[in-house]
Amino acid sequence: MTEPKLEITPAVTVHKLLEAYPELEDVLIGIAPPFKKLRNPILRKSVAKVATLKHAATVGGVPLNKLIAELKVVVGQAEGIENYDDDYEDYFVEEPGWFSTNRIELTIDESSDNYKDKMTIAYVMEGLRTISEGGIVELQTDFVPAPGIELMHAKGYQTWVLKHNNGTISTYFWNSRDR
Repeated sequence: MTEPKLEITPAVTVHKLLEAYPELEDVLIGIAPPFKKLRNPILRKSVAKVATLKHAATVGGVPLNKLIAELKVVVGQAEGIENYDDDYEDYFVEEPGWFSTNRIELTIDESSDNYKDKMTIAYVMEGLRTISEGGIVELQTDFVPAPGIELMHAKGYQTWVLKHNNGTISTYFWNSRDR
């Protein structure tokens, strides 16, 4: 048996996955429809380089085991499928003390045509530079923007994710002086 081009694991970025297995683009999009944006060359060069398959599972609201297993089957890596922990629910925690609707200074609706030119998280970062200290940027999506949340945590921002009854997700980014 020949060595696989790339072992498919939760830590593999979408970019590396599609570089090794371009045929998985439609499969990935079929499993996690929010990733249809990968067809946008600008987003593909940015999001795909930082988003891991673990992020893709969270964004798509798909169990990580299911995502990895389906991708492995397509490329013939079905033997020895691992059991991975999902952390989708870990994004939904109690409301933090810093949150108040009165502090929301900017709302970005990811589905709006105003935010199609680049990664939505870039608009969030621009917004955080323009709002006042203690202000909040709200990002409205139909998925948990896991790669962006982790990027913002790495930059020292605090976030809170709220799932609404209609299925939409609001992610709040706090412009605190504690960064």
